[in-house]
Amino acid sequence: MKTLKNHVVLFDAECPMCSVYTKAFVKTGMLDGGGRAAYQTMPVDACPVYDRQRAVNEIALVNLKSGEVTYGIKSLFKILGNAWPVFAPLFAFKPFVWVMSKAYAFISYNRRIIIPPTKEDAAFAYQPGFKLHYRITFLLFTWFCTGFILTRYAHLLTGMVPLGNAYREYIICGGQVIFQALVISIYAKNKIWVYLGNMMTISFAGSLLLLIPLAVSHWFQPAPFVYTLCFMTVAGLMFLEHIRRTKLLGLGWVMTITWVSYRIALLVLILN
Repeated sequence: MKTLKNHVVLFDAECPMCSVYTKAFVKTGMLDGGGRAAYQTMPVDACPVYDRQRAVNEIALVNLKSGEVTYGIKSLFKILGNAWPVFAPLFAFKPFVWVMSKAYAFISYNRRIIIPPTKEDAAFAYQPGFKLHYRITFLLFTWFCTGFILTRYAHLLTGMVPLGNAYREYIICGGQVIFQALVISIYAKNKIWVYLGNMMTISFAGSLLLLIPLAVSHWFQPAPFVYTLCFMTVAGLMFLEHIRRTKLLGLGWVMTITWVSYRIALLVLILN
């Protein structure tokens, strides 16, 4: 594997995901030992030509010799294309670059709700930008995926929970978003988009965990009680994660109480 020398990639030190994959670049030899640095600690005069705000939104790769700077997906493609030259033509193919740049932006602008930082430096002059269309796209994507998985999982609960129509889980999941949005718009309107993003990340993560018993069901057919127990275990983990994230957001217990209340009310309606 070829190392991209005399380059440094600037990552978000408050983003666990960014820290992990840039560290992997160094450990695997794609970048040399000094090939990564947190943009929060990068001196202003270290590279005067790079766009500091853009580097916060899109990971920047700085050529230490020429001063050339690339951003976002092009930075990643430059590192990967150097390590694996066979993929270089693909990484230069404009339609592919365009599609991947949109996918990269989708993740980048939602990165702090996918894996929230445990501590944010609000005093730092540059903070990640917010683009509403990427947040709404994220909410729609996680809503659809969660509803799709839960609709299939509901068949495993037959006998314990009545099987509803084909759209029940989509309606429940979408209804939760609307209900929580109304609550937080009264309680903490300035945090509505960051909270909804975190809430739907939790729902999406929970549905992904349910893929395990769903996969197992193709080979084994235990009693519906077992699948119900799995569902309750995942719901418990989601509850704990909801508490953790709302504390990080400084929202206290209000949003967790309403989140649980909505679920309990829906369960009562379904059972009756």
